[in-house]
Amino acid sequence: MTDAIHLQTPLKDQDVERLTIGDRVLISGVVYTARDAAHRRMAEAIERSEDLPFDVRGQVLYYVGPSPEPPGQVIGSAGPTTAGRMDLYTPMLLKLGLKGMIGKGQRSAQVLKSLVEHRAVYLVAVGGASALLSERIRESRVIAYPDLGPEALLRLVLDDFPAIVANDVHGNDLFRAGWKRYRRRSSNG
Repeated sequence: MTDAIHLQTPLKDQDVERLTIGDRVLISGVVYTARDAAHRRMAEAIERSEDLPFDVRGQVLYYVGPSPEPPGQVIGSAGPTTAGRMDLYTPMLLKLGLKGMIGKGQRSAQVLKSLVEHRAVYLVAVGGASALLSERIRESRVIAYPDLGPEALLRLVLDDFPAIVANDVHGNDLFRAGWKRYRRRSSNG
């Protein structure tokens, strides 16, 4: 990806503050995976004032439930899942210092507000390219909730994982911007 911004995890405020919607990024370093069931368990732990399986400060969550790894590979297909299913839990994780999320689809107004308030970004990865995306994952291991199978909490190590900034710390929304551009073009014939 030419002209992409290289991001190294964990992310700092200055890393996310320079990003704007539409920026193409390449993410390297440790990220964690979590889907619906893992989010629910983390939320329950937070409500009980228990420690989470990892320190979320500066971290990135990838919304993915990878398929089993083929022989000789570290992970199976690993494409993004719909982020909106995690919207209920996202503000509490952002409050604890989460700096980024990778998924597909739009986020709720509450999440967009929390992204601005807590200086974090939402990134989208291409759905349907899961086999290609998995090639950017160098390591994968379960760190919590193994009983959840593909929804277990994983620690991944990424190397130039491609994504696009969909929501930035300035309150911009790539989805809304795209709709506005499309409507202008459609009304102009």
